[in-house]
Amino acid sequence: MGNVYTRDIKRVAQQIFEEHKGEVTKDFRQNKELLKKYLDVQSKKVRNRVAGYLTRYVRTVENAEKMRQEREQELVEE
Repeated sequence: MGNVYTRDIKRVAQQIFEEHKGEVTKDFRQNKELLKKYLDVQSKKVRNRVAGYLTRYVRTVENAEKMRQEREQELVEE
């Protein structure tokens, strides 16, 4: 078994996020099941790492969107 590179994990997770935005959630277990459905991964370790990064990525995207909306709201109020 070779090394699992972070850039590959991130790239795959971001592709899954872009292709299946409506199905990806902040729940690790649901994302793991989603990956079983859409991604053919032989290694449990790789699937879990992708699901973990995907979960963090969703939270980051949602927090960034929330911050952007708050900033826009502040600008409207001024």
